[in-house]
Amino acid sequence: MIKVLFTAAEAVPFAKTGGLADIVGTLPRALKKLKVDARVIVPLYGDVPESFRSQMKLVSTETVQLGWRRQYCGLLELQYEGVTVYFIDNEYYFRRKGLYNFYDEAERFGFFSKAVLDVLPRLGWAPDILHCHDWHVGMIPVLLRSHYCKAPWCQSMKTLCTIHNLEYQGVFPTGILGDMFNLEHDHRAVAALEFFGMVNFLKGGLEYADFISTVSASYAREIQTRYWGERLDGVLARRSDRLVGIVNGIDPELYDPAKDEALFANYSTRSFKGKQENKLRLQQQLGLNVRAEAPLFGIVSRLVKAKGFDLVHRVLEEILAEGAQLAVLGSGEPQQEDYFRDAALRYPGRVAVHIGYDDVLARRIYAGADLLLMPSQKEPCGISQLIAMRYGCIPLVREIGGLIDTVETFNPDTHEGTGFSFNNYNAHDMLHVIKLACSIFQDKKRWTLLMKSAMKADHSWKTSAKEYASLYSRIIKEDFHVS
Repeated sequence: MIKVLFTAAEAVPFAKTGGLADIVGTLPRALKKLKVDARVIVPLYGDVPESFRSQMKLVSTETVQLGWRRQYCGLLELQYEGVTVYFIDNEYYFRRKGLYNFYDEAERFGFFSKAVLDVLPRLGWAPDILHCHDWHVGMIPVLLRSHYCKAPWCQSMKTLCTIHNLEYQGVFPTGILGDMFNLEHDHRAVAALEFFGMVNFLKGGLEYADFISTVSASYAREIQTRYWGERLDGVLARRSDRLVGIVNGIDPELYDPAKDEALFANYSTRSFKGKQENKLRLQQQLGLNVRAEAPLFGIVSRLVKAKGFDLVHRVLEEILAEGAQLAVLGSGEPQQEDYFRDAALRYPGRVAVHIGYDDVLARRIYAGADLLLMPSQKEPCGISQLIAMRYGCIPLVREIGGLIDTVETFNPDTHEGTGFSFNNYNAHDMLHVIKLACSIFQDKKRWTLLMKSAMKADHSWKTSAKEYASLYSRIIKEDFHVS
């Protein structure tokens, strides 16, 4: 049996800010079915609910040396839905309100990376592969080869570094190499981490990892180009023989409109009566005009420029002129939040906005909206479109990254497809497709067929988990070990 330890900054249901948590929290369960012993290790944040804390067992206590600092480290263990989850406890670094955006991010996640390696001998279980997710744990492959390479327990241990979003890299001043990691004289490590006069945690992970993956095949190709590569395209192109894209999935049991208790009414492909009720009740809840015939667009997203909402700004009035409504849930950049707040004031009954995140409301939007709008500038994979399709909410997306790989464009002639798409990052190209979607929405027979196709599409972890299991086997068998 292959043994894999997922190392990450967050995982559902313990702590979440985005799609990373969904993947780290759900993929191990799918891997278990393939006889991969996948376990998870994450920080014990202050936000982790007491209901989970009370079930944790203390495994050991350690002192982690981080440069001149000697920091307490508690290792705790919890069994959750058949998966072993470990937690790294240090109240100074992690018992804060929220997960990120503190002044000492380098030190916090430098500590976490070092702590993961220090506690490995205490697990009573030795992973074959450390699966490192995003920049927060990019230092693990570096430290493993630089400081732990002679330890008997890690001689054959391999590393896989997964990029969830290349935009976030963990870039810090060079002084941390000596101050925290004692790497200032390690020429290979210095070169691997160097990034335009700074230190880049993710770059270090990409240089040192035995293999690299990202969250869709299209994104894997895009990030090797200068336009999409976020100044790491050279590294990724050079290591292209060790780079693969595997699309994200969702847990179909977690997102099931036939059973979801958050909904106003349950439904399935056998009957869409419940979906119609969800739409009318959602309109009531959000203060929208209660009109079944109005195409209701949902947005469930971080409200940031990369999600393409500038396009919506430019043509919102034209979208509403189609008789459409817009329901927005999310938070992010002040400029984006302010725009949507103002739109709700300008178009009462037609635009509704909730700034923040509410899981119940998110599910109700997926169930009640007719379409999900995702006009992304960039999108490594995306989770929202997968959830939306599960609820019969038709994604309207830009043809980029993982959106290309997961949404099949609807063909009005053959009735094949699961959503709508446009290619150019252009507001009127998007508007053209929105008008097409609104037109097809009025044809209830065709729209029902489209909803059924979207709901029946298999976006579970089943296929992707098999790809990960195959990749793990390849990493173990082949000589990818970085010297």
